[in-house]
Amino acid sequence: MNYREVSQDIINELGNTLRNINTEEVEQLIDKIQKAEKVFFVGVGRVLLSLKSIAKRFAHLGINCYIVGEITEPAITEKDLLIVGSGSGETAFPLIIAKKAKQFNATVAHIGANPQSSMREYADLFIKIPVSTKLQLPGEIPSIQPMTSLFEQSLLLLGDTIALMIIKDKDIDMHALWQYHANLE
Repeated sequence: MNYREVSQDIINELGNTLRNINTEEVEQLIDKIQKAEKVFFVGVGRVLLSLKSIAKRFAHLGINCYIVGEITEPAITEKDLLIVGSGSGETAFPLIIAKKAKQFNATVAHIGANPQSSMREYADLFIKIPVSTKLQLPGEIPSIQPMTSLFEQSLLLLGDTIALMIIKDKDIDMHALWQYHANLE
């Protein structure tokens, strides 16, 4: 295989995955993001890297975002939203954090691939990215990529899609977003 073939295969997988995400679930998540006082993110590994990118982009839109465990993380309350990224919905740390968030009556949104996971006990909203997980469950969209790369890539693109939907919905001037960009560079 050559670069063009492999990159096109990845693009095709991403397109297929993003087309199969439920629009209504995404719109419900956007509504919860816009109503939340603060938005928290939790995940592990490469999923966490995607979530950090999403949090940064949302911060550019003026949304108060925090990564669970960061030194500047404030207290979560009933006015807040926790976004959990976990393909399998079985990863221990996000499960513990989701349970804790519910103890403070926060809203929990789970972005994952497994609607029957342990996370459903804590999630108020589930957004399905219909791809293969580490559990290799029936009905999952397979990927030619290693491990759960397609999930992490799709998660990042979902976050950017949500950001652009918010920009369009609020008719935000793209140039004005630079006021939220880091300037100690």
